[in-house]
Amino acid sequence: MKRGKSRASKDEGKGQDEPAILETEDLDRRALYGGGPDPDTVSLASVTAVTTNVSNKRSKPDIKMEPSAGRPMDFQVSVTVIEARQLVGLNMDPVVCVEIGDDKKYTSMKESTNCPYYNEYFVFDFHVPPDVLFDKILKLSVIHSKNLLRSGTLVGSFKLDVGTVYSQPEHQFYHKWAILSDPDDITAGCKGYIKCDIAVVGKGDNIKTPHKANETDEDDIEGNLLLPEGVPMERQWARYYVKIYRAEGLPKMNTSIMANVKKAFIGENKDLVDPYVQVQFAGQKGKTSIQKSSYEPIWNEQIIFTEQFPPLCKRMKVQIRDSDKVNDVAIGTHFIDLRKIANDGDKGFLPTLGPAWVNMYGSTRTYTLMDEHQDLNEGLGEGVSFRARLLLSLAMEILDTSSPDIMSSTEIQVEGIPNISENATGKIEEFFLFGAFLEATMIDRKIGDKPINFEVTIGNYGNEIDGNSKPKIKRKKKGGENDEEESELIQGSSDEDVDDDGELTSVSTTPPMKPVITDRNYFHLPYFERKPCIYIKSWWQDQRRRLYNANIIDNIADKLEEGLNDVQEIIKTEKAYPERRLRGVLEELSNACSNFLSLANNDQNQAGRTKLDRERLKFCMRELENMGQQAKTIRSQVKKNTVKDKIKLVQNFLQKLRFLADEPQHSIPDIYIWMMSNNKQIAYARVPSKDILYSSVEEERGKDCGKVKTLFLRLPGKKGFGPAGWTVQSKIEMYLWLGLNRQRKDFLSGLPNGFEENKAVKGPGMQSSPPISLMYTMKQIFQLRVHMYQARSLFAADSTGLSDPFARVFFSTHSQVTEVLNETLCPTWDQLLVFDNVELYGEACELRDDPPIIVIEIYDQDSMGKADFMGRTFAKPITKMCDEHYGPPRFPPQLEYYQIYRGNCTAGDLLAAFELLQIGPAGKAELPPIDGPTDMDRGPILPVPTGIRPVLSKYRIEVLFWGLRDLKRVNLAQVDRPRVDIECAGKGVQSALIQNYKKNPNFSTLVKWFEVDLPENELLHPPLNIRVVDCRAFGRYTLVGSHAVTSLRKFIYRPADKTANNWSAMEEIVINTEPEPTVKKIETVVKLDSGSDAVVKVDMPDDEKDGKGKKKKRKKGEEEEEEELDESMLDWWSKYFASIETLMEAMRAQEAAQAEAEEKDDVDFGKGRGAKDKKKAMPGEGAPEKKKQKIDELKVYNRELENEFDHFEDWLHTFNLYRGKSGDDDDQNVADEDRLIGKFKGSLCMYKVPGSDDIAREMGFDSNMGMFQNIPHNDPINVLVRVYVIRATDLHPADINGKADPYIAIKMGKSEIKDKENYISKQLNPVFGKSFDVEATFPMDSTLTVSVYDWDLVGTDDLIGETKIDLENRFYSKHRATCGITSSYAIHGYNVWRDPMKPTQILNKLCKDGKVDGPHYGPGGRVKVANRVYTGPTEIEDENGLKKQTDEHLALAVLKHWEDIPRVGCKLVPEHVETRPLLNPDKPGIEQGRIEMWVDMFPKDMPAPGPAIDISPRKPKKFELRVIVWNTDEVILEDDDIFTGEKSSDIFVRGWLKGQQEDKQDTDVHYHSLTGEGNFNWRFIYPFDYLMAEEKIVISKKESMFAWDETEYKIPARLNLQVWDADHFSADDFLGAIELDLNRFPRGAKTAKQCSIDMVLNEQEMPMVSIFKQRRIKGWWPFVARDENDEMELTGKVEAELHLLTAEEAEKNPVGEGRNEPEPLEKPNRPDTTFLWFISPLKAIRYLICNRYKWLIVKIVLALLLLAMLGLFLYSMPGYMVKKLLGA
Repeated sequence: MKRGKSRASKDEGKGQDEPAILETEDLDRRALYGGGPDPDTVSLASVTAVTTNVSNKRSKPDIKMEPSAGRPMDFQVSVTVIEARQLVGLNMDPVVCVEIGDDKKYTSMKESTNCPYYNEYFVFDFHVPPDVLFDKILKLSVIHSKNLLRSGTLVGSFKLDVGTVYSQPEHQFYHKWAILSDPDDITAGCKGYIKCDIAVVGKGDNIKTPHKANETDEDDIEGNLLLPEGVPMERQWARYYVKIYRAEGLPKMNTSIMANVKKAFIGENKDLVDPYVQVQFAGQKGKTSIQKSSYEPIWNEQIIFTEQFPPLCKRMKVQIRDSDKVNDVAIGTHFIDLRKIANDGDKGFLPTLGPAWVNMYGSTRTYTLMDEHQDLNEGLGEGVSFRARLLLSLAMEILDTSSPDIMSSTEIQVEGIPNISENATGKIEEFFLFGAFLEATMIDRKIGDKPINFEVTIGNYGNEIDGNSKPKIKRKKKGGENDEEESELIQGSSDEDVDDDGELTSVSTTPPMKPVITDRNYFHLPYFERKPCIYIKSWWQDQRRRLYNANIIDNIADKLEEGLNDVQEIIKTEKAYPERRLRGVLEELSNACSNFLSLANNDQNQAGRTKLDRERLKFCMRELENMGQQAKTIRSQVKKNTVKDKIKLVQNFLQKLRFLADEPQHSIPDIYIWMMSNNKQIAYARVPSKDILYSSVEEERGKDCGKVKTLFLRLPGKKGFGPAGWTVQSKIEMYLWLGLNRQRKDFLSGLPNGFEENKAVKGPGMQSSPPISLMYTMKQIFQLRVHMYQARSLFAADSTGLSDPFARVFFSTHSQVTEVLNETLCPTWDQLLVFDNVELYGEACELRDDPPIIVIEIYDQDSMGKADFMGRTFAKPITKMCDEHYGPPRFPPQLEYYQIYRGNCTAGDLLAAFELLQIGPAGKAELPPIDGPTDMDRGPILPVPTGIRPVLSKYRIEVLFWGLRDLKRVNLAQVDRPRVDIECAGKGVQSALIQNYKKNPNFSTLVKWFEVDLPENELLHPPLNIRVVDCRAFGRYTLVGSHAVTSLRKFIYRPADKTANNWSAMEEIVINTEPEPTVKKIETVVKLDSGSDAVVKVDMPDDEKDGKGKKKKRKKGEEEEEEELDESMLDWWSKYFASIETLMEAMRAQEAAQAEAEEKDDVDFGKGRGAKDKKKAMPGEGAPEKKKQKIDELKVYNRELENEFDHFEDWLHTFNLYRGKSGDDDDQNVADEDRLIGKFKGSLCMYKVPGSDDIAREMGFDSNMGMFQNIPHNDPINVLVRVYVIRATDLHPADINGKADPYIAIKMGKSEIKDKENYISKQLNPVFGKSFDVEATFPMDSTLTVSVYDWDLVGTDDLIGETKIDLENRFYSKHRATCGITSSYAIHGYNVWRDPMKPTQILNKLCKDGKVDGPHYGPGGRVKVANRVYTGPTEIEDENGLKKQTDEHLALAVLKHWEDIPRVGCKLVPEHVETRPLLNPDKPGIEQGRIEMWVDMFPKDMPAPGPAIDISPRKPKKFELRVIVWNTDEVILEDDDIFTGEKSSDIFVRGWLKGQQEDKQDTDVHYHSLTGEGNFNWRFIYPFDYLMAEEKIVISKKESMFAWDETEYKIPARLNLQVWDADHFSADDFLGAIELDLNRFPRGAKTAKQCSIDMVLNEQEMPMVSIFKQRRIKGWWPFVARDENDEMELTGKVEAELHLLTAEEAEKNPVGEGRNEPEPLEKPNRPDTTFLWFISPLKAIRYLICNRYKWLIVKIVLALLLLAMLGLFLYSMPGYMVKKLLGA
């Protein structure tokens, strides 16, 4: 294998193994690259690496053995819920619930607000296979008024799968708004928004946290929705219909012991499965009905999901399950990838699938009590056997949510559907599969020597266990038709073959055969000239067109990949003209694309074509047509300097092709080949049916059809993980052919020629029956020569951290081993292995073009026990037939690197060459002679012959021995007297012995050298080994650890090119760093004689002085107001926040430039757009400029400082020493952490001897130091280390409540500081703002560890994370990382110079050390260093404002541009803050948060530094906000009057500052307002603490009654005002609200008329004000609420006055709340109607009587009087009558 020739597995997740590419070297085949040697298509590289397979007899084997899917890994999902906005509902108490799978976490509850602010951080840890995690649904929901007693009501939720987050750039969504919708009411629309960050981190992913800056960015919700790229903002609701028709071929399950157990206990006696289908999608599960005891169930049901479209989950999981009283088990699982069955382009299509059969694979069909591979049936890992196939279809319709008859909930529905017609999925055809086993070798000896045979199955055909071998059962079973139809199908077909083999029975297994020993590890089967064959007939729906199209695309992709690998190989081996080869590749691609268009449109009228088939075809045709045109365009743009950029573009094509080739609708199941020993299934290989499908059109044919394929069998399921999966169970050479039975006339044509067929039955009429074995009559005899030169970077297999490697080479049934080399990871075997009399079957010319492959395995020899496997690689030999000449260009072969694999990981490289020479009739005499052993001491071992081994020349390697660091104990004993041995190619040198490692771990002799013969070709240089041994008493040596420097290229000394910088010595360059007057003047003075100085003046405008544009976008509508900076107001934090602002702007500009570049690329594939344009896009372009206040800034690095400066390895390199076995993990780098045993510090320099004489003999050249001149001495030195820790962000929660109580601990050598008493309570983003001083002595204490611990009241404190800094490299670096250089020089104030050495002293020292001429200070603010002249200011102000003359500004100007100084210049570390990830040893590779800090170092022998800068966190400033509510107007009227039925409202206003709901204040009530007008004259007073820089209010309060201490919260400054209607017997009614962000709110309207709802809805257009600048403001603001349709409506207006005072001002003129003293407000002048009737009833009566019902009452009284009179009259009349009558 050539290095890097195997495809980096892009679809790791899918667990498909990727083919690695083997080389054939062939000059005679140039014509393959397209008709003759056109210089563009044939390059020099194709001479050495023509990766196209030459003959068509063999296909490429696959090198990656271990399945990658299904292995659990560590993941961390972190979610920050920042805030929610526009929640629908009145006056809610919202809680946010974050749910992933079954884990739920809740935020705290915020009271009476529908825009709560949380800023809470949650972390979920998982240890599962990636596929399982990516399918988990992450759900954010807002719940209203949840408490202990009730679960609350759901407001709305949002869900997406974790895979969507992982596939985002940087694996995260940052500050995005999730849209909430109500799953129970899909007609309702948006229910609000949650702003959150979501990130998914796997092992080794590092997340770039965008800098947590001020949250002043406009909250443009619409522009920052939490949706992946390309998903529309408004997602619609849709119905997904999954129709499940029927299934076939289910295992006949319960014939197991389990069934008998059940029979005994439950009394069940049925032996079949009870299947049902379960579909999971977007967190919901739907199930069909259960079909009792049936292995061919028919459901005809559809499951309907209602979900938004496009859904934010990628896969739908369809499972056939067996229903069972004990527990249901999965029979098989299939995932429908929604991206493959839909397309979102302009001409795209909605998801659609089928009706089509999908095949399910899983565990084997051995019916044992416990199925050990049950996981495979759940869809984890690669299935090892066919389980069933299911007929389903999927369709989708977008819902019109406005129609009235729609079902509004998202409940899953299941309903019946009509049966589907028989041929809906295609016409059933008879297929024929033929296979021949040409060789079975490398059979693992652990299997034992029982007879071995192979079984081949396709679907259930050929499967012996399920007893489906009789054609009748089979046809009935698979065809699903009845017998008459079946026989008619056979009789009526007109194929010539059918009558002959009507009774043909399939042969699916080879005869058992006893294995024969190859060597200590492997057997082989003695097939020799008799090769067993199998053949199987099977019946499937004819859907070959699908597979043909996939094959065409796959073939294009394979060719493209090969070509790209070629180009990369050319670049890597530095051969000429990679651009020619790339042009050839693109030419080939565009031709292949146009070819696809003509082929893919065939057989359009085939039965069973689905909508997806048609749409996919259109889509593929569009894509390939487009790709062909783009390939042409790119081809014309390929230039030598753009090759690498273009390769990236072409790799996108490759990914797209692989995506297109994956067909979502299956047809013929895959073929499985099982090796059986003693009738037990041992190991398997899986071959996709499309790869061996025959077509008469060559492009459509599968890539392995009719070819000999090398298959490596492996163990099934979990057995195949880890070491067991790396050993080959068996290697078989196999020939496969699959096609329609009627096409089978030339199914043998691809076999190597020279055989006779053996038929099963001799006799007439059986001519056309396939053979059961082949007898080879032709064989060739060869000699194989294997030139094993060396290997490098091998796997460490022993506990010492080294290995004792030897290589075992397999070819056909032969194997040989190299010698064992002890204790090395980079063995140079230099050995020739000769395999004599290798017999290969077939014709000579075929074998020449396509010889079998060679397998090389590397092992570690153990004195005890078996050798350990260390890796494997493949190679193809270059073949010479006996009639060919042994000579150039093909012979002797060149040594090449082959990549070694161990499982899926690379494990080193092998440098070797292979040649296969035919032994002709004259015997071996004709072969080129082998030089006998030249050096007798190696015995019979043959060295690699001279024409092949590399040409050597003499090099001198100088080694700088500096010291050893951080050595851990070895075998429990401490290392005391270590020594370093350096070895390269058999020669070496030893360092001086360190006498006492504890006292001084540095070496006394610094430089030593040795000479060695190395290859001329730098790529073939052997590695250099560094080993540390501990010299113990009695002459014992213990190996401590070792390091292999695999590439010496960076240490090769290349003398400076004298001619290159000649010009720079001739002229003077003037650099002006002073702010210019507005007129730009550039003066150029050119003197005439050439030796003189030319002066060029370069000016830098003020705002680019720092290399960054300090400009700030002016927000729209903001007043231009220039504030004069008050120096005394500024502190270190001002500088820090200004710098972060700059960093953010630079990042935004970069993103914008990148986006612009990408757009440009998309349009015209980038006309060579380089980095030049990117620099032009300065922040804030095109926006109206607002001059930013000039604050001196520092540099904020959003990663570690050493990453910016190449790890400070400018002359001192750190080599990690390893010991112990390498981890068997997928990613070795993580396991290496545990093997790290210490570090060696030093350097190397190598050059050819005799070198050129000009190896600078400069003045003061010290011959003892060789090339390492001017380096400091390495005696111990005392240093004061000052560590500034600013803040930490996103810490991993350590307590149950999802928070932590962090504090800082600092450790350096023996000194340790724990700042435990200053822990910060319940905070995941603590601001520490502290500095710590530690004294250290280099070299003893060179590593600084800064840790963040979590304080616990009881028990020990937990480590959250730590970061380690190597201070020694920083201290000695030329970049001068001891104390950063500030951007300007000041002697007082916030920007005071903090280095004890002034700029002038630093500059003098640098010039002296670097032997640079200067500095010469001249008049007029000029300084000259070497040939550069800098200008700058020369005056400085002291504290009293007096000006003094100084050169410091000039010196600082030079230091800031030190990288421009010729020869010695390098960038000096500026004043900075670095951001370092915190790691925890328990969770390797996963960030636990980040810490912002910097370190200053001051040597003790220099002047002492001043006091540390005060960076303690800014104390929040105390303010008082006074809000006077004067009046309200147009408030909506809620109540109906009891007496009069009039609308009125009892208005009051409530107000509070966000986060301080408990301090809410209410006005008095204005009763009975009839017009919506209310008069209050009421004052609210809100004292608060405010951080100006962060624009946040700081609140400290106890979280609960049980909390130990107060927790600090930072909350945006927002004033909430609400208007309510007071009710006495029921809850008050909420009418409307407004929230004013005190930093940016619309200016109040002058009158109530001008006040409108636009002030809330169209904030962008309104003039904005900040209360912190205006201090006092009065006006009208609208109250709003949502109506039934969720629209905002105006519910009132309020006239208020806001007045902001500092605490001191407030103390001076106090005021009373409400209308109280002092400074009382006058009573409002309210109309008489405003009172409460039951408090003052008389008043109410008077009002009722006097005002409104006066005349009514008069009338009533009169009427009553009349009535009374009438009553009295009637009452007394009879008495009077009697009296009168009786005359009384």
